[in-house]
Amino acid sequence: MATAAAAVVDAAVAGDAAPKKGKKKLIIILAAVLLVALLGGGAAVFMMKKKAAAAAAAAEEEGETDLAAAAAEKRKERAKHPPTFVPLEPFVVNLADKETDRFAQIGVTLEVEDAKFAEEMKAYMPAIRNGILMVLAHKTSAQLLSRDGKLALAREIMREAVLPLGIDVSAAEAPAQAAVREEQQDEEDPDAEPASKQRKKQAVVINPVKQVHFSNFIVQ
Repeated sequence: MATAAAAVVDAAVAGDAAPKKGKKKLIIILAAVLLVALLGGGAAVFMMKKKAAAAAAAAEEEGETDLAAAAAEKRKERAKHPPTFVPLEPFVVNLADKETDRFAQIGVTLEVEDAKFAEEMKAYMPAIRNGILMVLAHKTSAQLLSRDGKLALAREIMREAVLPLGIDVSAAEAPAQAAVREEQQDEEDPDAEPASKQRKKQAVVINPVKQVHFSNFIVQ
């Protein structure tokens, strides 16, 4: 009897041990599968990032190629139509400062669209110089010493340089001023064509003076 009981106990212990070992194997298998899945996902993410980086590099290289091609095209265009420069005699003028006497000595060179227009300008040079001198005489030293002031002066010189030739490239009205004028026009004559449409009908005026270059700029 004792031997039979011992056999039963051993069988029970063996039965309990078998499921425990089976669970451990299952856990190990699941862990291995999970590890493989993680490694595979990581590899997929790495490959996606690598492909994205390669695509970005290719796009950047293509963009640089396009920029290089555009620059080469511009160089060819400049070679066909080299710039024409019209140097003016230096300007020496008293400035509009009120506290003290200040003057400016400024050298100006105009870059124009072609040699033909440069020749046309020579006949109007006294009037051109007068217009530029009038602009300079209304400037203060503070206005001329700032970068924004120099840029504003260049724009005004571009405008004054072509006025004697009958070319008016005055800046367009500010939107607020245009709106006020249009409202006043509507009140005076409701049947008249809106000012906005009138502005659209006006031809765009292209300035033959492309740039203003300062060869000398002294303010004392």
